[in-house]
Amino acid sequence: MAQYLEELDGVFVALADPTRREVVRRLGRGPASVGDLARDFPMTLPSFMKHVRMLEANGLIRTAKSGRVRTCELRRDRLAVVDDWLAEQRRIWEERTDRLERLVTEPEEQQ
Repeated sequence: MAQYLEELDGVFVALADPTRREVVRRLGRGPASVGDLARDFPMTLPSFMKHVRMLEANGLIRTAKSGRVRTCELRRDRLAVVDDWLAEQRRIWEERTDRLERLVTEPEEQQ
């Protein structure tokens, strides 16, 4: 459980930045070179590479170098960590709201 929470924390930290979220969104359409990805952002390539390294370190993307070109690819399976957590939170809150609804709508028991 502790490793799951560490992985989840890392994914959320990686997705906390709008630049990294946009990179993930862009890679959802397919692999792209770092140069192509970086072109859309108003920052230097070394600054952009920090974002790439953060995404890679937290397992959201993988990169491969062929000659001088580094290509990034989304690891969709890692997004399942977030999906699982959200499903768990949804279940918890649905149970709570169902209990609240029963409390409000069911008549009190006669004593």
